[in-house]
Amino acid sequence: MRFDYHTRYRDSFKLLPHTSARVLYGALMAALLLLPLVGSTFVPGELSYVFILCVASLGLMLLTGYTGQVSLGHAAFVAIGAYAHAWLMGKGVPMPASMPLAGLIAGFAGLLLGIPAIRVSGLYLAMVTMAFAIIVEQLIGRWNSVTGGFTGLAVAPARIGDWSLGSPAAFYYLCLAVLVLVFLGLLNLLRSSIGRAFMGVRDSEAAAYSLGIHVRAAKVAAFSVSAGVTGVAGALMAHHLQYLTPDGFTLLLSLELVLMVVIGGLGSLRGAILGAILISMLPTAISRVKPLMPERMATQFGLEIFVFGLILALFVLFEPNGLNGRWLKLRALLQSFPLYRRDTFKRQKRYMKSERHR
Repeated sequence: MRFDYHTRYRDSFKLLPHTSARVLYGALMAALLLLPLVGSTFVPGELSYVFILCVASLGLMLLTGYTGQVSLGHAAFVAIGAYAHAWLMGKGVPMPASMPLAGLIAGFAGLLLGIPAIRVSGLYLAMVTMAFAIIVEQLIGRWNSVTGGFTGLAVAPARIGDWSLGSPAAFYYLCLAVLVLVFLGLLNLLRSSIGRAFMGVRDSEAAAYSLGIHVRAAKVAAFSVSAGVTGVAGALMAHHLQYLTPDGFTLLLSLELVLMVVIGGLGSLRGAILGAILISMLPTAISRVKPLMPERMATQFGLEIFVFGLILALFVLFEPNGLNGRWLKLRALLQSFPLYRRDTFKRQKRYMKSERHR
């Protein structure tokens, strides 16, 4: 079992304090960089989509997992980022500038939504964000001069100067770079005073008030940053789709993002990535398994939705901490074997807020 003894002030700020972690993450990054060189063109194309969903999942995790605000409308921010990026590139704005601008536009939309939305919480907040997603979907479909309406909007090819990113391998590296930058940025944000304020608001708003945290400002800031990150994912999604229509940003995408966050493990950036990988790869896995299933079952409508719901129910019942919680248990098993005890991770009784003062 490893015990950390900090002898310097900055020891607790290290992202990878142990050599084993640096070796593992270095090997993972090397494998991801070499994958397009040894695999077929199909693999980089699929993984690019996985990376895009990872970025969107990280944005929602900041809001739901670290601030405690439930959103069922993050597909709207993906759509805003995608259409803003496509429109800016159509006006001649280069891609290195249009992508951050698309994130800023989506972040501003999150700010406008967050100001009135922070007045409610829980189920009512989820309903407000879902209504916002429906409004954005209808607005995109009817704003023909900007979005092309239901006819659609073509996206200019991805290009940085004279360097074309139209090939699957080049776009794969772009998505990987954006994912790494977003992950490191959010990781450092959560280690700052702003991130600690987010977590304080999530754990107890009353305690956050007593500590001098501006709860409303923290909630609005979380909405804005989360929407901005999701808007960057939308900009990448625009190049992945190459042609934008409102049908690509429905409520189903919002529900998939929520599944990624819950199944991955609330309150963990690693969990957001693990959940995005699982949910994004499930349709491909189901399509591979369908030929092996009975014909009557394989042709049933809604098979993917049934599998998503089943996986969510199993995680809620047997692993509430998600994939990240399972990974932490596996790591503890490997570090403490053969002294590992199952009771170490025994779930404690949880009380309702009304029961805490009895």
